[in-house]
Amino acid sequence: MNYKERAKALVAQMTLAEKCAQMRYDAPAIERLNVPAYNWWNECLHGVARSGAATVFPQSIAMAASFNPQLMEQVAVCISDEARAKYNEYRKFGDTQIYQGLTCWSPNINIFRDPRWGRGHETYGEDPLLTGVMGAAFIKGLQGDDSRHRKLDATIKHYAVHSGPEGKRHSFDAVVNEKDLWETYLFAFKYCIDHADPSAVMGAYNRINGEPACGSKTYLKETLYQKLGFKGYVVSDCGAICDFDQHHRVTETPIESAALAVNNGCTLNCGDTYKWLKAAVAEGLISEETITEAVEKLFEARFRLGMFDEDCVYNSIPYDVVECSRHQEINKAMADESIVLLKNDGILPLDNTKNIAVIGPNADDKSILLANYNGTPTEYYTLLRGILEASKGKVLYAKGCHIFDDEIHSWQEQPLREALIAVQKSDAVVMVMGLNPSMEGEEGDAYNGANSGDKSDIELPKTQLKLLREVKKIGKPIVFVNVSGSCVNLTEADTECNAVVQVFYPGAMGGKAVADMLFGVTNPSGGLPVTFYAGTDDLPDFEDYSMDNRTYQYFRGKPLYPFGYGLSYTEFRINVKSSSLKGVEAVVKNIGNYDGKCLVKVYVREKGNSRLNRRLAGFSKVFVPRGEEAAVNIALSRDVLSLFEDSSRLEIIVE
Repeated sequence: MNYKERAKALVAQMTLAEKCAQMRYDAPAIERLNVPAYNWWNECLHGVARSGAATVFPQSIAMAASFNPQLMEQVAVCISDEARAKYNEYRKFGDTQIYQGLTCWSPNINIFRDPRWGRGHETYGEDPLLTGVMGAAFIKGLQGDDSRHRKLDATIKHYAVHSGPEGKRHSFDAVVNEKDLWETYLFAFKYCIDHADPSAVMGAYNRINGEPACGSKTYLKETLYQKLGFKGYVVSDCGAICDFDQHHRVTETPIESAALAVNNGCTLNCGDTYKWLKAAVAEGLISEETITEAVEKLFEARFRLGMFDEDCVYNSIPYDVVECSRHQEINKAMADESIVLLKNDGILPLDNTKNIAVIGPNADDKSILLANYNGTPTEYYTLLRGILEASKGKVLYAKGCHIFDDEIHSWQEQPLREALIAVQKSDAVVMVMGLNPSMEGEEGDAYNGANSGDKSDIELPKTQLKLLREVKKIGKPIVFVNVSGSCVNLTEADTECNAVVQVFYPGAMGGKAVADMLFGVTNPSGGLPVTFYAGTDDLPDFEDYSMDNRTYQYFRGKPLYPFGYGLSYTEFRINVKSSSLKGVEAVVKNIGNYDGKCLVKVYVREKGNSRLNRRLAGFSKVFVPRGEEAAVNIALSRDVLSLFEDSSRLEIIVE
C-alpha cells in the first residue's frame, strides 16, 4: 500500500472533529488510532533552529554570496542530519513538540527587492535565478535521496509576493503587475517546484492584488496548484488566517476565514482559526469531503517521512552528528566562501606579525554570527576571537562606540578615546562595523519598533561614522569590515579606507573565516547577492511592488558595488571559447599570485529593452591554482530564456 492509500485508509476512520484538529500545526494525538501528537512547526533556515545545540551556518544571504549551490546542498545535508538526529531522540518521549519535528519551514525564497526590508537577510538575495538555484540545492539537501522516505519536508516561503513592510504585513495589499509577478516574484517558486519538488509551501500574511495570500483562489488554487503543478501541502504563516477577517476584512467571521483558506488549498493552519472548520461545515461553507482531502494530504506527508515506519533509513542517524567535526568543516567552508572583498589597495592580506587594532561594536558581538531563526552553537568565534587566535602580533581591541546610539551620558563608559589609543599603538586597523540582527529583522524581533524590523534607510549609524572619521585622522591604514544582512551605504568607507570587506552574518565559524581571509590563509571568492546602492535616495517607494528601478536588473542609477561583484587576492583572465543560448564555454586562467576560486557569471540582455538592464542566466565557480587554467562550461537557464519571446534579440555577457 502506498502512502496515499495508507493516508486514505487512516483518515477514513476519523471523525469530522478529529480531522479538523489534525489541520492545526499543533495536531493532537488520536490514541484510538495510534496517532501520536505532532507539532508541525520547525525551523532550519541556516541550521536546526530554536532546539538547543546545533551547527549554526552562515545566514541565508551569506550562503547566497558563495554562489556555490554544491556547497549549499552539503550544508543542507548537515542540517537534515542534525534535525533527524534530534527527532530520533525527541520521539522517544511519545510525541514531538514545537521545533522537534521533521517538517521545516525553510527556505525563504522571497526576492530581496528593497534593502530596507528587515527580513531580507533570510533570503538568497535580489536575483530570481540565484534564489531558485540556491533554494533548490537547499531543498534537495534537506529532503534527502532515499527512494522510500523523505528525510525532512522543506517548505518554501512566503508565497508569493512578500517583502515588507513588516509593520503592515497583516493588512498590506501587494499590488503587482503580471510581468513582475512571473519574471520576479514567482520565478523562484516555479524553479524550486520544477527542480527540487519541495514538500510544502507557506503562504504569506499580505494580500496579493486584493486577495489574501493564504486564501487566494487566483494565486493558490489556480496558480500554485494548477499552473505551477505543485503537489504538496500549503501551510499558513502564523496567524495569517485570522487576518482575513480582523485586518484584511475580506471575510466577516473566523468561520468564513477558515473556509476560504481550506477551499482554496491552504491545508495546514499555523494558528487556531481552523478550530472553526466544524462550524463552517455546519453552515455549508465547506464540505467535509474537502476537509478529508486536506487531512489525507497531511498524513500522506507524515507517512512519507517514515513517522509510522520502523524501517526508515533515517531512524538510525545518531545524535553524535550534532555539531560533529564534519559539519564544522562544512560550516567553515561556507563561511569562507560567503565573504565578499569590495576594495583592496594592496593592504590585504595583512601581515599577521604586526600590531593590529580591532575596533568597532561588531568585533566581539555573538549576535552577528547567529542572525535569526538560529540554533545555539557550543563553540563560536566572534571576529575578535578569530583575529586574536590567528595573529602573531599584538591585538589591541576597543569597542569604540555603541552600534547605533550616539547618546553617551557622562557617567557611562566613554569608548571613543580607548579606540583612538589602540589605533595609535597599532600598525593597521581593522574596523568591524555595520548592523546587527536587532536592527533588521522580523516584526517584533528588532529594536526599531517604529519600523517593525524594517530599516528607514541604508545609512551607517551616525555614531559609527563619527568613529570612522576620528580613526581616519590618526593616519593608520584601515580595513573596514562591514557586517550586515543587507546593503549598507559604504560610500565613505570606500573613499576613506584601504580595504572594504562585506561579511553577511557568517555563522558560528565566522570569526575564523574572517581572520583567515584577512591574513591570507584563504582567498575571498564571494559575490554580492544584492546591489549595494550609494545611498537611500537611490531607492523607490518601499511600499511600491513594481520592479521598476529596483535591483541590478532594472536600476537606472550607478551603484557603489554592483550585484555579483567581489574581488580576489589573485587575478583571473576569462577567455570565452564559444557563446550561444545553449551555453558558454570558457577557459579561466589564474595570472596572479594566489590560488583562488573564480566566479563566472553569464547574463542575457535584450536588444531594444530599455527597462531591463540584463538578467543572470547562469553561473559557475571554479578553483584555479596560480599559474594554471581551468575549463568552464555554463548552460544557460531554460527557465530564464523562456521569459523572452524572441530569443534572437538576446545578447550574452560573460563576466
